[in-house]
Amino acid sequence: MVTNIHHVGIVVRSLEASYRFWRNTLRLPLVREAEVKDQGVRAALLAAGGSEIELLEPVAPDSGVARFLAKRGEGLHHLCFQTADVGGELAALKGKGIPLIDAAPRPGLAGRIAFLSPKGCDGVLVELATPDAPEPKLDSPVRFKRLVISCQSPQETAKTYQDLFGLPEVEVNGGPRIMLGWAGGSTLLMVRVTEVGGMEGMVALSMVAPDMAPLIRRLETANAAMLIGAGEITIEPQSSHGVHLHISRYHFP
Repeated sequence: MVTNIHHVGIVVRSLEASYRFWRNTLRLPLVREAEVKDQGVRAALLAAGGSEIELLEPVAPDSGVARFLAKRGEGLHHLCFQTADVGGELAALKGKGIPLIDAAPRPGLAGRIAFLSPKGCDGVLVELATPDAPEPKLDSPVRFKRLVISCQSPQETAKTYQDLFGLPEVEVNGGPRIMLGWAGGSTLLMVRVTEVGGMEGMVALSMVAPDMAPLIRRLETANAAMLIGAGEITIEPQSSHGVHLHISRYHFP
């Protein structure tokens, strides 16, 4: 079973350019950065509370990430679940007939990793990771809260993720939405495509911050395109490297 959302991967044109937003403005601390040659990327993991944000810059023109960037531009790329035994999880999924990209675990920035085909995960590219060592505990003023997945049937997609990964359901206030994950921790929110203009797959990222005033000042200094509401900020994708980003006020425990 998976134990957490380890990270959400975002494809960017340039790590240095994306650092100006994700590190300098949001103040997400760098966990590690390295070139992953077999994936054709230079990647960085940034701490965001109990989960992380991974930035992926293609360095090989024929890589999957380079093709993604050429076709779709910057934006959300994959979802990574943490597990204590990526090899065992992979074998179990193979036994269920789930299509895999990796037949065996391999080294990655997050540890021993393997990718599943989006065909088995309702159109979402899913990675499994077993970290090589305990992750460093780095404080972050903005933390990961939720990944929003748009689908034709939230109930059916939620059942798929529960069957594959054992994700518990988190209670929400009724309606057609379904939330999976860990109460008080990282979650997935399944919504109907009609809520997001017909787009399917990973469509938005939600984060939390206890102190909004300095964050707003940094965003204004960076000339970020955003809407400011009562206790929340919505940042337009052109300022957050293709990601629809929502940040709300929250007091960390």
